[in-house]
Amino acid sequence: MKKSRRKFSSAFKAQVAIEALKERESLAELSNRFEVHPNMISKWKQEFLEKSAGVFDKKTDREPGVDPEKLYAQIGQLKVENDFLKKSLKKIGL
Repeated sequence: MKKSRRKFSSAFKAQVAIEALKERESLAELSNRFEVHPNMISKWKQEFLEKSAGVFDKKTDREPGVDPEKLYAQIGQLKVENDFLKKSLKKIGL
């Protein structure tokens, strides 16, 4: 019978990577403790180190070039169209 693939949360991966960075236990000990293959622990540790510099970036979460006024205008237009279509459906009897 085929085993189903396990999926780990990002919080679990971060916890394992931090434990690997502490180097208090060997990879074999960590793999037994967390029931994960040592190669996965090494991969998560490397990924954690690569992406950790992004934590201190001062960038905002907003995409560049997104204008809130444009978005509000589009929402208003869609609301008007939606109301028009609702009225039209009522006239038809649907």
